[in-house]
Amino acid sequence: MPISSTRPMPTTLPFDDDHPHEECGVFGVFGHTDAAALCALGLHALQHRGQEAAGIVTYDGEQFHAHRGMGHVGENFSSKDVIDKLKGQSAIGHVRYATTGEVAMRNVQPLFADFEFGGLAICHNGNLTNSYKLRQQLVRRGSLFQSTSDTEVIVHLIATSLKLTVEDRMIDALRQVEGAYSLAALSQEGLIAVRDPLGVRPLVLGKLGEAWIVSSETCGLDIIGAQFVRDIEPGELVVAGPHGLRSTRPFDRARNRLCIF
Repeated sequence: MPISSTRPMPTTLPFDDDHPHEECGVFGVFGHTDAAALCALGLHALQHRGQEAAGIVTYDGEQFHAHRGMGHVGENFSSKDVIDKLKGQSAIGHVRYATTGEVAMRNVQPLFADFEFGGLAICHNGNLTNSYKLRQQLVRRGSLFQSTSDTEVIVHLIATSLKLTVEDRMIDALRQVEGAYSLAALSQEGLIAVRDPLGVRPLVLGKLGEAWIVSSETCGLDIIGAQFVRDIEPGELVVAGPHGLRSTRPFDRARNRLCIF
């Protein structure tokens, strides 16, 4: 039977919309000589969480190194030359499905900034429901934004905090945001992972030998042969550093609102 030419065309692509959008994935490694390669593998396993862009930042004890690009993980991190340039025993990575901010290179995570205390790379999965309001307040106070991603709101909140340590500044910043998020950050002191107080976005902790791993899902651990240790708890902040693993719960914990994934 012929299809009438007057039939309305669909406004979306049905085969693209008939699957879940998981809204980004994060992965982190601390204490492994192949941190960048492991991070790339972990992101490959998390590719279903975001196909628009991918990025990795590493730290070698002196300098931070970054590579970001539009497209899939394999398109950006399949080259040995790229991995070799990402030196260091700690790394964080991100695959992006845009929920806030345009699809452009300036929004590809992890974001990196030099602070008073040194460099910090940060990436997150989720949405900050009060990001627009916070952004207006920060711009009014003189902050200059380089992206349209709500992740940069956290960066500026850390920069304007009057707390002394990286950890305390991050806690101060996250106490001002509202929404669902899982976050990975890399500083000169170590790998930081945080899960929102409601536990909406998933985040797991793993171990590979003496190295600590964080991932949005356990499939990121499986692909590198890491052992699943536990879920990072809602409202928990975990720091993996030279002296081992440390956990605090600085955020008020309400009843869990777990992600369907």
